[in-house]
Amino acid sequence: MARMKFVCDTERCIECNGCVTACKNENEVPWGVNRRRVVTLNDGVPGEKSISVACMHCSDAPCMAVCPVQCFYRTEEGVVLHDKDVCIGCGYCSYACPFGAPQFPSQGTFGVRGKMDKCTFCAGGPEANGSEAEFEKYGRNRLAEGKLPACAEMCSTKALLAGDGDVVADIFRTRVVHRGKGAEVWGWGTAYGSQQAGNPPATEVKR
Repeated sequence: MARMKFVCDTERCIECNGCVTACKNENEVPWGVNRRRVVTLNDGVPGEKSISVACMHCSDAPCMAVCPVQCFYRTEEGVVLHDKDVCIGCGYCSYACPFGAPQFPSQGTFGVRGKMDKCTFCAGGPEANGSEAEFEKYGRNRLAEGKLPACAEMCSTKALLAGDGDVVADIFRTRVVHRGKGAEVWGWGTAYGSQQAGNPPATEVKR
């Protein structure tokens, strides 16, 4: 079974926010929530970098570790999802996540802001695949349709890659070897382990 992963190539991201718009449109995301957002570091300074950020569906997800009601679960594809019927909106996952992925859908007094919402890798939720209840709570289940997340498919520069982790890493590694720079992958080590997707094998480094 493929292990699904995200990676954003900062050498290609142009801060167009197409991924953000695609996510909102595809999943009818609740008002006030950005399941995906584009962050620019050193804006206006030579060498600035833009990064598309969302839930990275970590191998050892801190949101799962801190949830007091264990509403988070991992699918066979490695996608980290949560059950909104179990969620109590305590916000622990929001504080634990290094990527700021879990968010409250509305503003208000702590404890009455509703259920947490986050990126689902376009994999829906615990309801039946493609059901109206699933779409209403979690958005469209594109993975069940054999498709990749809308954000990655809509990226005009292919900076945002999603899919089988081995395939994604190979694509990024090929880019790094070809252009000779940009080996560090933001968030990859935090989400999936210390090995960086862009580090070429030793045989390729010698070339």
